[in-house]
Amino acid sequence: MTRSGIGYDAHRLVAGRALILGGVQIPHSLGLDGHSDADVLCHAIADALLGAIGENDIGHHFPNTDEGIRGISSLAILARVRQILVEKEARVVNVDATLIAEAPKIGPHLPAMRAAISSALQLPVDRISIKATTNEGLGTIGRSEGMAAMAVASVEQN
Repeated sequence: MTRSGIGYDAHRLVAGRALILGGVQIPHSLGLDGHSDADVLCHAIADALLGAIGENDIGHHFPNTDEGIRGISSLAILARVRQILVEKEARVVNVDATLIAEAPKIGPHLPAMRAAISSALQLPVDRISIKATTNEGLGTIGRSEGMAAMAVASVEQN
């Protein structure tokens, strides 16, 4: 059976943190605030995959009350989500994600982001699509106060 899931995540931009998107550190004056590395792109993908198999979201599996995972790489989160899929006799078919941010420019980093996500999910890179758009100056994202990401994933499950 083929199943689909959708994921969304948003984090506030703050000083003093590295900006990690799609598992890649991107030069920028601000980073995303969160319990983990706050990678909105990987978080949205993780939630899409978990949703496709009817699982709870990443907040359930990786709670921000667990100090043992503070600062965890979101690529590690994706790898664990992939393992949850394997345990549920499911496999990722493809992922389509969109990052929403005013800055920095994401295009130059897309190949590295796709490669990092491909490795974490053990999925061919041509089955991962990542796009970027702005919020045209509207709202908190448009004012560069944060970033968000949306993702859709398809999964085959026995």
